Amino acid sequence: MSNSTGRGLQANVLGTFDTVVMAVAGSAPAYSIAATTAVLVGAVGLASPAALLYCAIPMLGIALAFSRLSRIDVNAGASYSWVGRTLHPFLGFLSGWALVVSATIFMVAGSLPAGSMTLALFDKGLADNTALSTVVGAAWFVVMLAVVLGGARLTVRAQLIMSGVELAILALFALLACFHTQDNALPFDWSWLGFSHFDGVSGFASGALVAAFYYWGWDVTSNLSEETRNSRRTTGLAGLIGVGIVFLLFEVFTIAVNVVLSAQQIDDNGANVLAALGEELIPGWGGKLLIVAVMLSTIATLETTLIQVTRSLFAMGRDRTMPSALGRVHRTWNTPWIAIAVVGGVALVMFVASNALGSVGDILADAISAIGLQIAIYYGLAGLAAVVAYRKTLLRSPSDFLLGGLWPLFGAVFMFWIFAESLGELEPAAITIGIGGLAVGVVPMLWYWRKGSDYYRPARLDASRTVEADYAPDGHAAAHSTAYEGLPTDF
Repeated sequence: MSNSTGRGLQANVLGTFDTVVMAVAGSAPAYSIAATTAVLVGAVGLASPAALLYCAIPMLGIALAFSRLSRIDVNAGASYSWVGRTLHPFLGFLSGWALVVSATIFMVAGSLPAGSMTLALFDKGLADNTALSTVVGAAWFVVMLAVVLGGARLTVRAQLIMSGVELAILALFALLACFHTQDNALPFDWSWLGFSHFDGVSGFASGALVAAFYYWGWDVTSNLSEETRNSRRTTGLAGLIGVGIVFLLFEVFTIAVNVVLSAQQIDDNGANVLAALGEELIPGWGGKLLIVAVMLSTIATLETTLIQVTRSLFAMGRDRTMPSALGRVHRTWNTPWIAIAVVGGVALVMFVASNALGSVGDILADAISAIGLQIAIYYGLAGLAAVVAYRKTLLRSPSDFLLGGLWPLFGAVFMFWIFAESLGELEPAAITIGIGGLAVGVVPMLWYWRKGSDYYRPARLDASRTVEADYAPDGHAAAHSTAYEGLPTDF
């Protein structure tokens, strides 16, 4: 029941372990903690661990939705394909567009800290220099662009090194934080995991929106499905494992930050909050060690974000819902090289423009909130798509009802709820970036719909019709959809 057989992309490159690493790297544990903790604590204070906990539950529902949808449709576009084939092609396109826009915004939001962290290793005073951080961040971005261009095998090798070092450092400091004691430390209280510290419903929604940004990125495994062995099983499983791992890291470090650092220290350090934590735990060099972890995490997640946006644009180009050139694959590297070049060019222009927007901290705060809105949209639509695709099988067993219906539906409703609730709380700049970015997608959507793209006449996804014959021997789906007949298999 798939639209794709992996046209042009190199199949069977990634294994289960590789894909789990990509899922964890996609959520960027060290970067998310460093860049977002000050924003989350500023929004909900001591309720920050609770926000992460209560966002993890519906996020697992979305991960279940991705897992189940990937079993019946192997497609580099992931939610773009699934939503289009279950709910409506317009919603499918907007789902894919939301990922493209949020990932493109992240090129600035992620590259600036990469530059800032690199500079902080040499001189803390340089870390807040937006112009210099942009130059250094752009250099790292170009390096990652070259790695992604080189193919999935090179990408995962680079990821194993970067994420391996990052996770080893985080594990060391998580252990140290558990045994850290000091006279002025704020003692942990179990109420931090409850609802009492939220400022009403709107406060809870604001915290949940920021928490959604923490988790975002694990779904890169679905965008790599056409390049993964036994992808129908592997991509979804890796996403679920990835969410579980990063949840534990996020909770440990968010609690540690609240315990070890004062509210003033958190506010003063902003995106350097992990460095401040490191200095408290290991005075002298602990801060720099965690800066290395954040730098590696940021560079690693730039790589996974590039994969997400370029694979999504590749699927759109292949479907003729965006310029068909985006669907071309390099004959040697088996990567969508035109999509990579376009994303690189747009991101570099945004780097230059970002100098006029203010400090690194200001850019991060608005970008994180805007990305959170877009994440809520495409995750919510994917959750609904899973329920619709599996609607005829939900009553076969209690597990089908819970894992295929109730939990993904809860995840979808939760995402739409925090989207609606947050609109009244966010700064105008964040809303403009978030909603305006989505609105721009209406133009290409209507243009290619009028041109008659076959994407807008989809073969509907129905899990009840999936049989063993639909699976090809290599773990990829056999091509059954007429929506793609006649498309070239080699660009």
